[in-house]
Amino acid sequence: MMLPYDYTWMFGLTMVVAFMDAYGIGANDVANSFATSVASGSLTLAQACIVACFTEFLGAFLLGANTADTIKGGILSVARFEETPELLMLGMTCAICGSAAWVLFATHKGWPVSTTHSIVGAVIGVGIAAFGGNSINWGWKGVGQIICSWFLSPILAGFVSAIIYSITKYGILRRKDSVKWALRIIPAYFFFTTAIEAFYLIYKGAPGTSAAKMSVGVIVGIAFGIGAFFALFAIFFFCPWLKRRVVGREELKWYHIFVIPFIGYRAPKNVMPENNDAIHAETISSGSSENKEFPNDTKETEGGAVQTNEDINNEPKELTIKDKILKVLLHGIRKDVRNLGNAQVQSVHAAAEIYDSDVEYMFSFLQVITACMASFAHGSNDVSNAVGPLSAVFEIWKTAQVDLTNKVPVPLWILAYGGVAIDIGLATFGYKIIRVLGNNITLFTPTRGFSAELGAALTVLTCTKLGLPVSTTHCITGATAAIGLCNGKLSAVNWKMLGWCFSSWIFTLPVAGTIAGLLFSFAAYAPAMI
Repeated sequence: MMLPYDYTWMFGLTMVVAFMDAYGIGANDVANSFATSVASGSLTLAQACIVACFTEFLGAFLLGANTADTIKGGILSVARFEETPELLMLGMTCAICGSAAWVLFATHKGWPVSTTHSIVGAVIGVGIAAFGGNSINWGWKGVGQIICSWFLSPILAGFVSAIIYSITKYGILRRKDSVKWALRIIPAYFFFTTAIEAFYLIYKGAPGTSAAKMSVGVIVGIAFGIGAFFALFAIFFFCPWLKRRVVGREELKWYHIFVIPFIGYRAPKNVMPENNDAIHAETISSGSSENKEFPNDTKETEGGAVQTNEDINNEPKELTIKDKILKVLLHGIRKDVRNLGNAQVQSVHAAAEIYDSDVEYMFSFLQVITACMASFAHGSNDVSNAVGPLSAVFEIWKTAQVDLTNKVPVPLWILAYGGVAIDIGLATFGYKIIRVLGNNITLFTPTRGFSAELGAALTVLTCTKLGLPVSTTHCITGATAAIGLCNGKLSAVNWKMLGWCFSSWIFTLPVAGTIAGLLFSFAAYAPAMI
């Protein structure tokens, strides 16, 4: 019979593996939130990592759930472990191992996968190894929903994103005086974007606060109030700043937005792109997201993922200790993830329509807001994929009991632990997924990226409310493909890359489950010395 604080070694091992799992979530799942922002040039990779470090960590630490499911999705009943809590402890350890192994492997290959499905697949493997196939809920409330989400998520998100982009395309981009129309309509975009994201954050992204208990009507009222505030801000501050900076080419910085009514005329500047092709290199900071330290030679790897020739030893022969340390620490953000001049996807990019770069620049700010809000909500919710099993192991280690409610308390230090691992994962390994979900599937500009992010977020919110199974990863992938198809050409989408992405979704359950099930069998059924 297990006693409190038995199997300390297992708890220590779970701590290590849970960090790896959260690291993989940061590198794979979190990268989804900023992939389109980086691909379109609205943010550099370094800027995205800095912003995400705050939004993901604060979302996990401040708004993270104070409880988590012991076994996510109700796939396997915890009552089966009531008499043997040590087996549940072992099962969760093996499940995290299986999930982490698959997510890290998929990230290395550049495959965006659902980390939620990964941990669920690992639990399925443990359940089969422990109690047989009949112990798993294969119906609609279990595995059936996961299979459905493979098709439902990308189709719905693609449909919503295509509508948003089409409104922008025909309401602004194809108008004769598109800049003037953009200045008129952007406040409305600010209202709807911030209202939708605020509703998403309060309703789905704040399970650890009293906001989760608010009625839908109250949440809608708060969201509309927030949207109205940002719309007024756009009318009186942001749009005047945009007009002077974009149309008048005045020498204005981003922080002048907040005091623009009190700033007099400034001499024009010539840093704004002068032709439509220049939008690809334009960012908020008027810099480039490509790191010039690395050559632009590229090659195509398995799965159609295009990678730059960054592994060539291009540094000086003699490196100082400081240079070596910076090389290691900044390895993940010194990557070319946009692939704009890449011959392998040149035909895909050539099929995309290019519009007025001034209008595209205006939408880069909306896109950054959307990415930040989605990342903040992601940190408050999906961190449970890593810290939920860890919290279960920690609770069993302390009490030697199984909570039959399938809920386990999540201490703040575990939320912080998972948040730190997520941030490190994005900064050091997230470039793999950002590269794939960005310009490797289709060409992204700020209007396209904004439409994809907002469409994916709106789809997740709506389907969650309706009880339909969706995955954030699958939604942003479907939105990306749909935005490419809005160019009116099938050649505007890299179908080979999409095929590999879809295959990786299908592989997630069996691969993660097989790894976890084999580890559990090896540990539980191995010959004992006593």
